[in-house]
Amino acid sequence: MPILGIDLGTTNSLACFFADGAVRLIPNRFGQYKTPSVVNIQESQVLVGQNAKNLLLLQPQNTAASFKVWMGTDKKIVLNDTFFSPEELSALVLKQLVQDAEIYLGEPITEAVISVPAYFNDNQRCATKLAAQLAGLKVERLINEPSAAALYHQVANDMDDGTMLMIDFGGGTLDVSIVECFENIIEIVAVAGDNHLGGNDVDRAIAEYFCKQNNLVWDSLSAQAQSALLYQCEQAKIALSSQNAAMLVLGVEGQDYSLILTNELLAKICKPIFQRIVGVIRQALKNADQPINVDAVVMVGGSSNLKVLVDFLEEQFHRRPLTAKNPDQTIALGVGMCAAMKERAEQVKELIMTDVCPFSLGTAVYNRANPQMDVMSVLIPRSTMLPASHQENYYTVADGQEKVNIGIYQGEQYYAEQNLKLGEIAVNVPPAPAGKSWVSVNFAYDINGILCVSVKTCTGEVRELTVLNPKLKRDSAHIRQAEKKLKEMQLLAETDKQQDELLERILSLFSKGSFSVRRFVENSLMPQYQFAIQCNRMIEREKRLREIRQKVEEIEQMEQQEIDLWDVWTQPFEQENEDWDNDEEE
Repeated sequence: MPILGIDLGTTNSLACFFADGAVRLIPNRFGQYKTPSVVNIQESQVLVGQNAKNLLLLQPQNTAASFKVWMGTDKKIVLNDTFFSPEELSALVLKQLVQDAEIYLGEPITEAVISVPAYFNDNQRCATKLAAQLAGLKVERLINEPSAAALYHQVANDMDDGTMLMIDFGGGTLDVSIVECFENIIEIVAVAGDNHLGGNDVDRAIAEYFCKQNNLVWDSLSAQAQSALLYQCEQAKIALSSQNAAMLVLGVEGQDYSLILTNELLAKICKPIFQRIVGVIRQALKNADQPINVDAVVMVGGSSNLKVLVDFLEEQFHRRPLTAKNPDQTIALGVGMCAAMKERAEQVKELIMTDVCPFSLGTAVYNRANPQMDVMSVLIPRSTMLPASHQENYYTVADGQEKVNIGIYQGEQYYAEQNLKLGEIAVNVPPAPAGKSWVSVNFAYDINGILCVSVKTCTGEVRELTVLNPKLKRDSAHIRQAEKKLKEMQLLAETDKQQDELLERILSLFSKGSFSVRRFVENSLMPQYQFAIQCNRMIEREKRLREIRQKVEEIEQMEQQEIDLWDVWTQPFEQENEDWDNDEEE
């Protein structure tokens, strides 16, 4: 029974397995490797993936995307009048990936290795494990996304020994890792990241610029209009990787608004985002605590295809960053190799990969300057190679003190309470003058992100605590309730491929068409389609779908004629530009 490698992404998710000496991606029911991380809820039925993404434009109130950015928080997402946590929605994505994998492999799947952003804290990592638990998966190992990418990139390309700067720019998160490779050892030297910076922010920046140029207010747009605009921004951004310009058109209350987006304009819009990326890169170099000679800058993640970003980084590093051959698959393939290492597969057993602690771990100590605000005493600094262990002695601060509370924290802030509290151990000590009684505190942090804290008092008493986030307790009523809710929800079975293709054409008309076309799709075409596919009689259903298909073809031809007119209208302008260029060359 294989262990799955899963890249649970903000925008898309992928699954793979190791067989016959190689990592193999698993296609979903549509034959695609990428499954959009989008969920649509219809009563007790669930759509996950491309079908759900298709409905994002027409049913935004029933559809959720990019919920990974809220992992580890108390955020609730309302779909079809039901509240869902980010972990529950992620569990539905995982269930779909597992279902597709079981169909493809012909055997049950019970265990996986899942990737997470390197800068996920304990709450976020716990939320990922909880999502796996709700999906019925055993997950002992979470692997940092850039670490997985570095592993696969090094092995697949048979690269020479050296140091890489890995930039993982995905849909919702940014991770930067410094990776040193020597023979069969892949060592993560330092990491930094921003869990709220990714390709989605580029889409939103384009959308806000579009609104500003057209005197529109983003918050005043309907949910449908916002979804349609963001979809067009994403498509325009992708198009600019292979062409010089793309056009956005949005119909609002009977009027069409437009914008021609060029790479030059996109670079201007994204400048604040690019500056934030540079800040994270500098932080990673600083976290290394030693001068680093970078031999190669390697970009992975779907958003690394952004041409203007690669151009910007080339200016910063005075060299062209390398982009992985399939940047949106690299992490998944690396996770698949990690799964193989966990299985002790013969072909990878000689590989050694180390990882680092992304955040500092420590305890709160008395602050004489401000007794109301304890300060952080770090036992395991960030970027420490894992597994790691450190011991420190702490002394009483008051005469006659009989108890010492050891608060356990994760983070980089000076004041302990501004960091993430993971737990607490209270021990008794013999009353004595201040500074005479003491406790010895030991932190041990393993490669799976499990922290064991041991406290030994001056009397020899020992207290130990394995720090597991309380959300992971199996007896929790909240967990049982979530498991019951998801169990009652059925993943919709595979639909007819021709129906799916017709739906995509209808939604394409809605997203790209004029205002009148969008209204026709919304009020006539889409209701007719939904009525047709629910028809129980096969002949009647096929007749209705054929009529809809004919109407779609008519509208597509009309829209194509408008595009041809646009090409004719712009041709003289482009010719003028060519003439100007020729004049300058002369």
